[in-house]
Amino acid sequence: MTLNIALTPGEPAGIGPDIVIQMAQREYQHQLIAFADPDLLRQRAILLGLPLKLTDIRDNATGSSSGELAVWPVKLTRSCDPGRLDSANASYVISCLDGAINACLAKNCQAMVTGPIQKSVINDAGIPFSGHTEYLANQTDTDKVVMMLATPKLRVALATTHLPLSDVSKAISKHSLRSTLNILFNDLKEKFGLAEPRIIVAGLNPHAGEGGHLGREEIDTIEPVIREFSEMGRSILGPLPADTLFTEKYLSNADAVLAMYHDQGLPVLKYQGFGQAANITLGLPIVRTSVDHGTALDLAGSGNADISSLQTALDVAISMVRS
Repeated sequence: MTLNIALTPGEPAGIGPDIVIQMAQREYQHQLIAFADPDLLRQRAILLGLPLKLTDIRDNATGSSSGELAVWPVKLTRSCDPGRLDSANASYVISCLDGAINACLAKNCQAMVTGPIQKSVINDAGIPFSGHTEYLANQTDTDKVVMMLATPKLRVALATTHLPLSDVSKAISKHSLRSTLNILFNDLKEKFGLAEPRIIVAGLNPHAGEGGHLGREEIDTIEPVIREFSEMGRSILGPLPADTLFTEKYLSNADAVLAMYHDQGLPVLKYQGFGQAANITLGLPIVRTSVDHGTALDLAGSGNADISSLQTALDVAISMVRS
């Protein structure tokens, strides 16, 4: 079955448009639909020296051949030069996201794959924005979502996402942890085809609290929730110290790791497979994946951007839809 996959290039001054254009150079069995400004894509293609034929998806056009791309037009607020941020285009980035989200909710697209955004520019424009994950939850009326990054060898989900470190402990409650684990177990089963997912949970504190001497979050919050899931027959282990959890001894018997905060788990994953990872939002009524890198403003328009992560995100989205 041919799938419609919505692509949002993200920050127009970054490498998002570049990698979408590079992806369009490949013949693909599925319909890729860019929610973007056609003029931006044409101008960037000229700069990259790549052929690009755009077809308007609203005219029932297709763009699956090499050098062709279907597009849902979204107009830039102001013309854009590679590498030069402009907060005037923050609303454009949001409009591209909204178009792709609505297409997925209406079942016109079966998944969306997002390019890198520059959160600071969106906030500078007066639009509160903490990240794709939180924005997607709000726009789809989803109470709880889970951010997970995955490489071919490792999956890391997060109990908290884009929070200052000083706010992490108070954000981890029994209720939030229970909800996160429910989503993680359910989506690993339903969207990744794992009959009995195996999850390892990291502790919050050094040495997983050292029996309460380095913090009581493990004793008071994390351990009781893990015990609940274990008593339900779920395969779950923890809380383990994060400095020894990411070793073959444990990872060889796990389908995913649940880290307590962003920079506890993601540096390990990105070291293990940067450029080969996909960012996945679990718990949504739609399938959404993303690249694992930023806007790389210094590479925009140079032709040196690597599309490996976009290819991975696309492949993971298709696999999730089929599961």
